[in-house]
Amino acid sequence: MHSQEGGFARARLIGIVLLIAVLFAGTLAAQTPPASAPAVNDQMAKLDQRVSAAQSSADNAWMLVSAALVLMMTGPGLALFYGGLVRQKNVLALMMQSFALMALITVLWALVGYSLCFGGNGSFLGNFQHAFLRGVGAAPNGDYAATIPHLTFMVYQLMFAIITPALITGAIAERMKFGATVLFMTLWFLVVYAPLAHMVWGKGGMLNAALGGRFPTLDFAGGTVVHISSGVSALVCALYLGKRSGYPRQPMPPHSLVLSFIGACLLWVGWFGFNAGSALASGSLASSAFVATHFASAAAAIGWMVAEWLKNGRASALGAISGAVAGLVAITPAAGFVGPMPALLIGLIAGVFCYLMVTRVKALFGYDDSLDAFGVHGAGGTIGALLTGVFASRAINPIFHDAQGNALAVGWIEGNFRQVGYQFVGVLTAWGLAAVGTLALLKIVDLLVGVRVSEEHEIAGLDITQHGEEAYNLET
Repeated sequence: MHSQEGGFARARLIGIVLLIAVLFAGTLAAQTPPASAPAVNDQMAKLDQRVSAAQSSADNAWMLVSAALVLMMTGPGLALFYGGLVRQKNVLALMMQSFALMALITVLWALVGYSLCFGGNGSFLGNFQHAFLRGVGAAPNGDYAATIPHLTFMVYQLMFAIITPALITGAIAERMKFGATVLFMTLWFLVVYAPLAHMVWGKGGMLNAALGGRFPTLDFAGGTVVHISSGVSALVCALYLGKRSGYPRQPMPPHSLVLSFIGACLLWVGWFGFNAGSALASGSLASSAFVATHFASAAAAIGWMVAEWLKNGRASALGAISGAVAGLVAITPAAGFVGPMPALLIGLIAGVFCYLMVTRVKALFGYDDSLDAFGVHGAGGTIGALLTGVFASRAINPIFHDAQGNALAVGWIEGNFRQVGYQFVGVLTAWGLAAVGTLALLKIVDLLVGVRVSEEHEIAGLDITQHGEEAYNLET
């Protein structure tokens, strides 16, 4: 009883103290003059500036990391992946091609490449507005990425320009001169890559879906620009150069699947910068593209392994990593437009489709695509671009709007059947430009310097004959 009475007394005392405090606060507030409207507006403006600065810092950090991840895809990712697949006498030469392109394309990009891709508003090609990186600085380019420095956007796009021609080297492996490779890739970058990049991603480009192109082709991260262009060009190169000496009579197994395995894993990780970075911000769209990328790669690896198991009674490590890369290729155009379940389906389809291209179609026609650049990138990019038109969703990316600003259907499953037609236009444009441009450039380079090494040099290996070095010192 005494305890209860004490509790009631303490409660009354606390209530009295709170009442006095409230009355005092009310009196003080009544005596304080209200803030003027200009002062409030000034405070709100400063708050908006701090919020914008925080968003810009977060987006910029993510984009710089993404740029580094995409560069990692070329060296060491692609260099190891391709290097392990060739014979020992050619591994250094192939790695050197990837490394040389990291330097070569960077210089071309700074001089005219970036401007040709993203300068001006032409339908087919940019202009020289940003030649020598004129006007590319800390201020954002509102046409492309409003929350990051123009300089960050420029260097991020550079990494795509580097890896695209490097993918072609998988088809010319073990038989093309190094000097011819450098000259051909220089011309190819200017004649094939730059126009296609502008058409799909550049302001005014005829295939640009985000900025009102005549044929709005959905390509979030490079299904047409990167994979179809390089894959089709790789096929043309393989046909033009002809088969390697002894192919297919002599076995030409990979000299180190360990290197290829490590390279494939680096490609998988780097692809998050490739696809999720293409959101150009660190928001929810980047998260969606990140998840779609991972799920598609996993499903494609399983699809390839199952197909291989059914045919050969076992799944190989080479097949598993090839399937994973095929899934990454196929999801590239769709990553920012589809959810996790369509991503799984796209990956599964791509894994089986690319397996058949590499094992059945290649054998049927007998071409020597040394490292299956066409079977994985050309075929995977094509099927991925078409399936993007089927599964793209406004819930993931409301890219199309009516005059009132309402989100419209994006893909076929939402009722926009025309999008599949636009995807066909984009695919055919990429195929045509890559095939015709590559063939013409090969003939020019062949006339100037010759494209193929002699049979003696091919037998000795390109490491020694092209670079005077060996990848491994096997002396004991």
